[in-house]
Amino acid sequence: MRYTASSLLGKVRQLEIRTRRKSNQMLAGGYHSRFHGRGMSFSEVREYAPGDDVKTIDWNVTARMRTPYVKVFEEERELIVMLVVDVSASSLFGTRLRSKDELMAETGASLLLSAAANGDRTGLLLFSDRIETYVPPKRGKKHVMRILRELVAVGESAPRPQTDVAAALQFLNQVQRRRSIAFVLSDFDAPPFDKALLATAHRHDAVGIRLWDEAERTLPDVGLLTVQDAENGACYRIDSSDKATRAAYAKGFDERTAYTEAVFRHCGVPLLSLSTTEEPVRLLQNFFMSR
Repeated sequence: MRYTASSLLGKVRQLEIRTRRKSNQMLAGGYHSRFHGRGMSFSEVREYAPGDDVKTIDWNVTARMRTPYVKVFEEERELIVMLVVDVSASSLFGTRLRSKDELMAETGASLLLSAAANGDRTGLLLFSDRIETYVPPKRGKKHVMRILRELVAVGESAPRPQTDVAAALQFLNQVQRRRSIAFVLSDFDAPPFDKALLATAHRHDAVGIRLWDEAERTLPDVGLLTVQDAENGACYRIDSSDKATRAAYAKGFDERTAYTEAVFRHCGVPLLSLSTTEEPVRLLQNFFMSR
């Protein structure tokens, strides 16, 4: 359905209410400690104590006070959090509790609200086989609501069929010069993107979140079916009651999964797996608490 302005706002409000409490749980569950700030900033001076690094001595204060004083630094907590979200046609698929685009919106909203509550700047990159929307990172309530609206409205227009993860990561590397935390949400059914992911891992603190639906892994035994590939539009007539067909279907999913996991492992980037029946906050909490 296409949203009216009022219905879109209502859906955004519902998403915000539903995820705000959960995002607070994520903060308590380790968001603060999982990611480090962008550097160290001067905090104060104090008297030198045995064991202090002599390199931190503040010679100007030492000269005035006539006793050694050292500079104390603290970590700057400000982070930049980028949501990189796949909005190609396959993102609209779903047969269980929600579709993948709805799961992406809820997952993205949880991350967004956690980052905003932590005082971090947040941005958004929506992509298919091209860059659909780019929202530079900022702070503020209006900015957060804008990103939520973009996430909710993903299914509003007819999406482009293809997915190009590499192009999205290359664009991110070009526009986001400062180091950020980049959460990449996709099913990763795309042409090879390992080189682009490796480059992103060198520039940013990247995390992949692979979203999938049970019907993509298990073909139901319901007889003859006509299925269409959301990415290339090809239609196939298959006999779902045939054991060999169901086995080949499951094998194809397992092979795609193994390939994606191998790419992320090679690039040293964490990859989370999230099905449309799972609760995203629980998965994220477990990730943030693991170090």
